[in-house]
Amino acid sequence: MEIFTALTVAGSDSSGGAGIQADLKTFLANGVYGMSAITALTAQNTLGVRAVLNSTPEFLSEQLDAIFEDIFPDAIKIGMVSSEKLIKIIAERLKFYGARNIVVDPVMIATSGAKLIEKDAIEALKAELFPLATVLTPNLPELETITATNDMERGAKRIFEEYGCAVLAKGGHGHNDANDFLFDGAGKWFYSRRIDTENTHGTGCTLSSAIAANLAKGFDLKSAVGRAKSYLTGALSTNFNLGKGSGPLNHGFNLRGTDFNA
Repeated sequence: MEIFTALTVAGSDSSGGAGIQADLKTFLANGVYGMSAITALTAQNTLGVRAVLNSTPEFLSEQLDAIFEDIFPDAIKIGMVSSEKLIKIIAERLKFYGARNIVVDPVMIATSGAKLIEKDAIEALKAELFPLATVLTPNLPELETITATNDMERGAKRIFEEYGCAVLAKGGHGHNDANDFLFDGAGKWFYSRRIDTENTHGTGCTLSSAIAANLAKGFDLKSAVGRAKSYLTGALSTNFNLGKGSGPLNHGFNLRGTDFNA
């Protein structure tokens, strides 16, 4: 049996709906063995982020070395990295190991509105990680922060031309649809219906991880994005209702539980 592997480099969400926890659930649901390097611990729930404790650069480097030296990942998803020093460590180790299929989700603002990145880290993201990315997955607020435009086509093309990475500009924020625009030298719109639910905690993490999982399995970028969007729609559609705020997705909607005691 062929085993596909993916690594998430991101922050931990103590409530399980976003970050490392959402990524690992998404990897499993999409048929990929998941690994993690934790950039930060967060104290958060469906109501918001209470506190963030960053990993040290030295410890993050040790995590990455431990993974690459033993189980080389077929794809990598990079999520929340809130400091310049951590970003530089990630970029240096990815280049050292010749990492491939890199999905960068430039996490800057949580669904709750909490700011998750330091100012100097935004410039480091652009300089260090964007050029390494196979695809970048900004939502509209992130796209506007990066490019000073909220026009999805114009912003995606601007990033591609400057950094050489494909860009999936994600709709949804304030829109009546969930249409996304992919630019990798040629443009393609991905159209999907907007799910009427307030339980959207971790949607960005989930989509980027699903793209990484499908790249790990050998799908081309357009196919990986299409399959990831279908998975995300399914995870949102069950309207999983947990917590008092913006609840998590049902990452296991297409998995059958087994009672091993039966």
